[in-house]
Amino acid sequence: MSQTPAEQNPENTDLKASTLKSKVQSLRLPIEQKQPPQSRLAWSLIILLLLLNGGTGYWAFQLQKAVKQASSEKPITETSAAATPPSSTLASAAQPSGEMPDSSTAPAPGRIALESRGFIMPTKQILVSPKVSGMIVELNIEEGKRVTKGDVLAIIESTEYQSEFDRQTALLAASRQRLLELERGSRPEEVSQAEADLAQAETQMEEDERQYKRQQQLAKQNAGTETALSQSETQFVAQQKRVERARLALTLLRQGARAERVEIARAEVMQVEADLARATWRLGNCTIRAPISGTILRKNAEEGNIVNSVAFNGSYSICEMADLANLEVDLKILESDIRKIRVGQKCTITTEAWPGRIYEGQVDRLLPIADRAQGAIPTRVKVKVPADEEGVYLKPEMSAVVTFYEGEPPAEKPLAKSGAN
Repeated sequence: MSQTPAEQNPENTDLKASTLKSKVQSLRLPIEQKQPPQSRLAWSLIILLLLLNGGTGYWAFQLQKAVKQASSEKPITETSAAATPPSSTLASAAQPSGEMPDSSTAPAPGRIALESRGFIMPTKQILVSPKVSGMIVELNIEEGKRVTKGDVLAIIESTEYQSEFDRQTALLAASRQRLLELERGSRPEEVSQAEADLAQAETQMEEDERQYKRQQQLAKQNAGTETALSQSETQFVAQQKRVERARLALTLLRQGARAERVEIARAEVMQVEADLARATWRLGNCTIRAPISGTILRKNAEEGNIVNSVAFNGSYSICEMADLANLEVDLKILESDIRKIRVGQKCTITTEAWPGRIYEGQVDRLLPIADRAQGAIPTRVKVKVPADEEGVYLKPEMSAVVTFYEGEPPAEKPLAKSGAN
């Protein structure tokens, strides 16, 4: 039997097999080496540190944001906290969040409920506008000047209005006299004169009647003419008409004027009286007077200016004035803080211009509509201004800080009436 070359040379066969195995192994992907347990622990610690670092940064950001939002609120100081009895502190700490405190527990005096910033404004600010048109011939207006109700602020040229007033006065006098004449009727002398005229006419009529009858007799006897008879007849008939007219005139004089004519005269008098009242009103409004006692805030006109009451229409004025003894602070209280505010709540007011002067006040009213753009409720705080400080320290539009107290303000704080500067 003959042998194959491989069987004849076994070393050759082993060499080829090892070469083929090495080629196959070279084509395989390298096997990942398993990491030791120490390497996995290190990576876990690194990831944990990164998470802790990120959480710390996020917490710091939220804390800073909360501080900014609460910047308008004044934290309770250590002094006020010390002034609060321990029982009140424990009671407030035991009170559940979001619930109103027990009404039977009186609030601690001097404890601050809220602090907010606003602007001072007069309770009533008036635009003094002219009611008639014309040129200003006198002006007594200066910014900051204190005036009393009724003081003359300006005078408008009154020539035209005075002329109209005089004309209506004369017309009223004439219309009243006409009415008086109709109401009184005829005078006795006028009646006597009418009676005499009637008697004279009747006498003449009797004479004309005799002449007419005489001419009739002559005509029957053919002693008279037709012309004479006709003339006497005409004259007699005409005299009868005159007698009738005189008799009616006397009757009218005795009866007086008709009721309708009297009523017309009365209506004419009323019409002229209305025209005179309007002329009087216009003439009186040529003098512009202060409507209230207060201080001139702005001057909007000068002497020699021509003012038009229609153009003013309440949107413009010769001046603006207000009573600076009657001031209030305009505030915007956030909706989240409005539960801390109530009408009648005691407050203190300070300004940046006069930080040492502290004024007493109280919450006067909460406006019935909120400001949704700011998420706040407009609030007004009434300021108690001492009589000798009106217009001296507190000015309209000045910024002010209002401190609201849960109870009464601290008695030891110097108020404005103490004269602190």
